[in-house]
Amino acid sequence: MEHVISNLLNVPILLFFLGILATLLKSDLEIPQPIAKFISLYLLISIGLHGGYELSKSPLSLYVLKVLFLAIFMGVLVPIYTFFILKRKLDIHNSIAICASYGSISAVTFITAASFLQNFNEAYHGSLIAAMALMESPAIIVALVLYQIYQRNSEDIKFSLVLREAFVNPSVFILIGTLIIGILVGEKGYKSVSPLFESLFRGILSIFLLDMGIIASRKLSELKRVGVFLTIFAIVIPFINAIIGIILSKMLFLERNDAFMFSILCASASYIAVPAAMRLSVPKANPSIYLTMSLAITFPFNIVIGIPLYYYIVNLLWK
Repeated sequence: MEHVISNLLNVPILLFFLGILATLLKSDLEIPQPIAKFISLYLLISIGLHGGYELSKSPLSLYVLKVLFLAIFMGVLVPIYTFFILKRKLDIHNSIAICASYGSISAVTFITAASFLQNFNEAYHGSLIAAMALMESPAIIVALVLYQIYQRNSEDIKFSLVLREAFVNPSVFILIGTLIIGILVGEKGYKSVSPLFESLFRGILSIFLLDMGIIASRKLSELKRVGVFLTIFAIVIPFINAIIGIILSKMLFLERNDAFMFSILCASASYIAVPAAMRLSVPKANPSIYLTMSLAITFPFNIVIGIPLYYYIVNLLWK
C-alpha cells in the first residue's frame, strides 16, 4: 500500500489524472500536437542516450546477453499464447492486432517505472533500454506470421514492408539510434548533454502524462465496444506477463531493479508501434478495440497499480 501511495502522490501521475479529469469535465485543455510529438521525441532520446551511456560502462557480457534473450523470448511467447486465447472469442483480424499489442511494449510505461525508481534513488542496468528497443518488433512479426497461417484466403503479406515497419518505426529507430550514440560517446559525451536530457526529464515526463491522461480519457467512451471479456483480458494478461517476467528474471539471476523493469516491459502494451504496423498489414482490425484496451485500460492500470505491485513482488522475492 505504501508503494501505491508513493506512486500516486508524485507530480507525473497526478498530472495524468488531471488530464483525465479535464476531459471528463469537458475542459478545452489540450497539448498542441507539435509539442506533444516533440515531448515524445525528447523522452525517447533521453532514455536511449541514458541506456547507451550505462551500457558503455560495462562491455557486452553474459548478463547483457541474458537480458536480451529474455526480451526476445517474451516478445515471441506473448503474442503466440494470447492469440490462441483471443481467437476463441474474436475474429482473426482483431485477435492478431491485440496479441501484437500485448506482445510489444509501451516505452511510456517503462519511462514512468524508471521515474518511480528515481523516487527511491535506485537505478537499473542500461541493458534494459536495449531490451525495450528489442521488444518492440518480435511481437509484430510473430503476429503477422500467425495472420498469414490462419488467414489463408487473404492476399500475401509483403514481409519486406512488415520488417520495415517493425524496425524503422520512429520509436524503435530513435531508441536504437540514441542507444548506439550513448555507447559511442560514453561518459564524457553523455555528461555534456545531461543538463537537458537528465535534469529536465521528470518535468517533461509530467507534461507528457498530462497529455496521455487527456488522450486516455477520450477513449473511455469506447469501452462498450471492448466488452467484459476484453476488459478483463486487458488487466489480467499484463499481470500474468509481469509474473512470467519476474519468474524468468529470478531463474536467470537478474538484479532486483532489472527484474522489476523487465516485468514492466512484459506487462505493458503498445499503442504506438503496433497500430502503425496493423494499419499497414491488418487493415480489417478495429483500432478502437485494441487502442482502447492498451491505452484506456492497461496503461492506467500499470502506472497506478501495476508498477508498485510488481515492485513489491520483486522486493519480496529478491530479499
